[in-house]
Amino acid sequence: MGNKLVTFTDQQLENYQDCTFFTRKEILRVFKRFREVRPDVVPKQMKKNEAISVRIPLEDSVEKIPEIHENPFKRRICEVFSRDGKGNLSFEDFLDLLSVFSEQAPRDIKVFYAFRIYDFDSDQHIGLEDIDKALVLLTRNTEDLTPEDRHQIAEKVIEEADVDGDGKLSYMEFEHVISRAPDFFSTFHIRI
Repeated sequence: MGNKLVTFTDQQLENYQDCTFFTRKEILRVFKRFREVRPDVVPKQMKKNEAISVRIPLEDSVEKIPEIHENPFKRRICEVFSRDGKGNLSFEDFLDLLSVFSEQAPRDIKVFYAFRIYDFDSDQHIGLEDIDKALVLLTRNTEDLTPEDRHQIAEKVIEEADVDGDGKLSYMEFEHVISRAPDFFSTFHIRI
């Protein structure tokens, strides 16, 4: 009695519930999956500072987490959600990532993070180069699309969605495009 190993304190779990779209049970399930990636690095019992300081390297994240592994944007997703910006995920980064991709996350949160993922150069706009990089990832860098083809597609996307005519998509313009994509909500999703 009293020897039960506690992964998080009640206060930590309560804080995670307040900051995510998960229940306590789901948070513990997310931790279990996080720990399975690198049990040699992630302790069984997390102190508050370890939840942000213990990191799983990008290569382990993209290769050993099945839901991320198959996504063509896997590296970019990890970069966007990692506090270090390099894709090395702490537990809290991983929890945030799965929370945003959960069924419970509202559409506006998903759109915000989708914009960040597509904004490869982090300039607060999606330009021709950002769209080109997305096309390379979506086609798995095959020869199906030549650089000229990708450029034409990127120009067409900008032409169709660029309301203010500045040659790039602002967050509002991106949000408008996404609002017309009925399958966005169901595809921007990872089940835990």
